[in-house]
Parts: sequence; C-alpha cells; structure tokens
Amino acid sequence: MKMRINKLLDRALIPDNGGELLFYQRDDEFTIEVVGISGELMTTAHHGSEDALAELALKRLKKPQEAHVVIGGLGMGFTLATVLRLVGDQGKVIVAELVPEVIKWNQGPMGERSGSPLNDPRTIVHQGDVLELIRGGKGKFDAILLDTDNGPEGLTQARNNRLYSHRGLRSAYDVLRPGGVLAVWSTHPHAPFTRRLGMAGFKVDEQKVYAHRDKGTKHHLWFATRP
Repeated sequence: MKMRINKLLDRALIPDNGGELLFYQRDDEFTIEVVGISGELMTTAHHGSEDALAELALKRLKKPQEAHVVIGGLGMGFTLATVLRLVGDQGKVIVAELVPEVIKWNQGPMGERSGSPLNDPRTIVHQGDVLELIRGGKGKFDAILLDTDNGPEGLTQARNNRLYSHRGLRSAYDVLRPGGVLAVWSTHPHAPFTRRLGMAGFKVDEQKVYAHRDKGTKHHLWFATRP
C-alpha cells in the first residue's frame, strides 16, 4: 500500500502574535494546521459544516438571490463557494481574511477544490479584520457568516473575542437589515455565547451538523436573526 505523506507547501504568521499556520498537501487534498495545536484547523476533505453554515443561513432570508453577504474567514473557500451558488447575479459577497497567505493559497491549486470562488465577479476580498469591516461598513447586509476560528472562544486569535463580545454582536446587529441573519460556526456549543446573542437582540436558533457526509464529528452552528 502506498503511504500518503503530508508535504509542507508554505507557512504563514497570524497577525498580532496569533501563532503560525502550516499549509500541507496530501495527494489531492490540502490541510491547514496551527503550530503547537494538535490536529487540523481545516481540510479540503471535510467541509460539510462550512457548506451548511451558508445553506442554512441563506435559507432564512426572504430573498436569498439578492442577498448582500459578509463572510468572516475565507478558510478553504467552501463557505464562500456555497454562498455564491445560492445568491443570484444581483447578490454581492464580501469575504474578510486576516492572513494574506490564506488568500494566496485559495488563488492556487487549493482553490480549485472549492471551485475557485475568488474568481467569481461577485466576490470582493477584504484583507483584514472582519469586525473592522462590519463597523466601518456603509449600507446594510442581509447575512453575516462568521467562521474566523474554532468558535466564540478564540483559538488562534485572542482578538476574535472582540467579535463575539456583546459590543461586537451589537455591531453586527446594527448593520443587518430587519430579517437579516448572523450565522456562526463552532466546533462545540457555548452557552454564554448563546446568552450574549439574545442579549444583543437576536432571535437565536442552534443546530448541530455533520462535518462530513452525514457521519462522524458534528459541529455547532448559531443562526441569530435580527427581528
């Protein structure tokens, strides 16, 4: 049997002393890991919960085909690709990514695994903090999808805690249109975060979805609707 070996393709520093990302290829799949943290941060082999984050968020909108969407965290591009499949020509998607190398990796062969969504003319890339994008945004959005870390508790970025604080949630609430949805991905539930969403004025729904093809590990999703 042929052994499959991880090949290190690149590495990237996370801003503000957030650690270091390692970018690997194994056969036709790609993974991103964090130095000093066991296991994969993300992989092209498993993206069912990232797809579900987009599908279930846009399903809650009255006119998903015309949606203006913000995505926090490009990752491996699967959430972005799913949003683009669901919005029409009138839709607009802004994806914020803090690490410039992650954008570069998505522009290469890894991006082909998700259908090269960065090449879509409806995609606008913001290299920077999604919270700054939200707070400085002009106009309103129909959905904000957050997959910036392992969930509301920052794993690689302590600054992500600002995003999930009461003030950060209120910033998201303020730029959402009535009926708009804030969707958040996490590896696990977090009761204090659920309470913060409610205190920020959102109507909250939580769901568990499989990470890959209806089996194995489940991830936790919040869908917080602005009344």
